[in-house]
Amino acid sequence: MTSSIFDALGVTTLEHHWTTLLSSAVVCGIIVQLSQVICPILFPATYPKLQGSKKLNWDVHVVSTVHALTIVALATPIFWNENLTQNKIFGYEFYAGQVYAVCCGYFLWDTIHSIRHIKDFGIGFVLHGFCSFSVFIFSFRPFLQYYGSYFLMFELSTPFLNIHWFMDKTGLTGSIYQKINGVILLAVFFTVRIVAGFYTSYECFLSVLPVMDLVPMHLRVVYASANVALNSLNVFWFYKMVSSLAKRFSSSPRRDVGKSKRE
Repeated sequence: MTSSIFDALGVTTLEHHWTTLLSSAVVCGIIVQLSQVICPILFPATYPKLQGSKKLNWDVHVVSTVHALTIVALATPIFWNENLTQNKIFGYEFYAGQVYAVCCGYFLWDTIHSIRHIKDFGIGFVLHGFCSFSVFIFSFRPFLQYYGSYFLMFELSTPFLNIHWFMDKTGLTGSIYQKINGVILLAVFFTVRIVAGFYTSYECFLSVLPVMDLVPMHLRVVYASANVALNSLNVFWFYKMVSSLAKRFSSSPRRDVGKSKRE
């Protein structure tokens, strides 16, 4: 029964990974609960004073950080997976499927969470979560499981962005620690999202081109649109971060870096 459902949806191999996907979403919710228990102990001068959406936003950043560190560690071995390196477009590997299930579980949780709190976070975060989920869910067709691991490396910049946000909330705005973190953030962001991001997009396009006729039109549209949009956003975010960091070095403390994430 489940097999026929996944076949009809065009995500055939999800049959082997849907429990991991749902478990990942549940774990994200558990991390929120743990954050509400642990953070008052670790940050007694800050966390208890947060109210409403601000406290919720803190918990979201905790989940985001845990996911980023986890998914980067899990995705790295895919680079050298023999099955996927031999068939970079339509190859399938169970381990890779588990990694993408964890990733999709996070984006599913993020989408649902953003919908529940749309008044606090806005429609933009609903769309971000949904679009990210839509892109990675089609890896279960299977499709682009090899290249997906490279795009997951974008998450290497997320912990530094979140650290910057946490420093703002804990009274370290404009401190030397935040400036050092800001420089590292820019270096990592530029390396993994701009340099590696554009190169991987180009290499992926060249790999898909010879078998383009085998790729359904809806996948062409989804992946091409997502790639152009994400690369454009990365350039825009990088420009905003460079501008903000420059202002922090030359003037009084500001709270601009990380505007691409929840405030």
